[in-house]
Amino acid sequence: MFKNKEYILAIVRYGGFSKASEKLYISQPSLSASVKRIESKLSTPIFDRTTTPISLTDIGREYVKCAVEIEQREQDFELYITNCVNLTAGEIKIGGSSLFSSFLLPTMIERFKKDYPNVSVRIFENNTKNLLRELAEGNLDIIIDNAVINTENISSTVHLKETILLAVPSSIALKNEILPFALSANDIRSNSHLLPEYDVDITDFGDIPFIMLHSENDTGKRAMRFFKKRGLAPNVLFKIDQQITSYNISLSGMGATFVSDILVKNVPPSPNMRYFRLNDPDINRNVYLYRKSNRYYSAACKKFMEYKY
Repeated sequence: MFKNKEYILAIVRYGGFSKASEKLYISQPSLSASVKRIESKLSTPIFDRTTTPISLTDIGREYVKCAVEIEQREQDFELYITNCVNLTAGEIKIGGSSLFSSFLLPTMIERFKKDYPNVSVRIFENNTKNLLRELAEGNLDIIIDNAVINTENISSTVHLKETILLAVPSSIALKNEILPFALSANDIRSNSHLLPEYDVDITDFGDIPFIMLHSENDTGKRAMRFFKKRGLAPNVLFKIDQQITSYNISLSGMGATFVSDILVKNVPPSPNMRYFRLNDPDINRNVYLYRKSNRYYSAACKKFMEYKY
């Protein structure tokens, strides 16, 4: 009864018989006949044809659920066979935010491809919520993210550590007593920002304007905690989705923002930007490689995760 399951799945995925027949390169009458044969074996309809658009019956929904599971098992077995024949063959699909897709993954992929040129590596850029969904659905093999994800059947490996810094344009006036603690981009590249002797407090920055990240972003969450711990309400000019965007706006002189040292080490250094290390444990966080733990894990993926930035 699952012999031609791809026909049922195509109808569901493409929203109807017409589009599915185009994608499958068969005529719509042939597709309809194949579906009726499956329904005949089940002795019950899979699709409710009285609705517009066509919908699944209760049994149809259960059929699709089982068909997807079988399809996933088939794909996992194909990966297993591929790796048994040639451990360097196959494809890796990796997801990351714009920060990691721009600055971490290219370096890792370049090194990996030198050793395993026959393995195809694809990057998918999105936010944490969407990346996690794609990973759970089996559309991605690995995601790289700094958010702490506690989801069943998702396992993690610490890839590296990063530090959140306060970036303040030189056009914004600051108290004289904190100016000696300012760090340049070159200081960050030499890891001087890791020394606690440069610690300053968020209260030292008064009511200067801030470019903040949305609370769905881990950097945005931590930034708000910096203020809440001191009972402060920041003067927020904008709330942005991506860290790179907030940094570029800050670079124009409009306001301060919070950035990862990964970003600072990878963008062109600017004499118009100063960086400060806050005396708060939340400035330190891990960057993780996440994968679906109950899915076959290819040898290519295992090898890729060994490559550090």
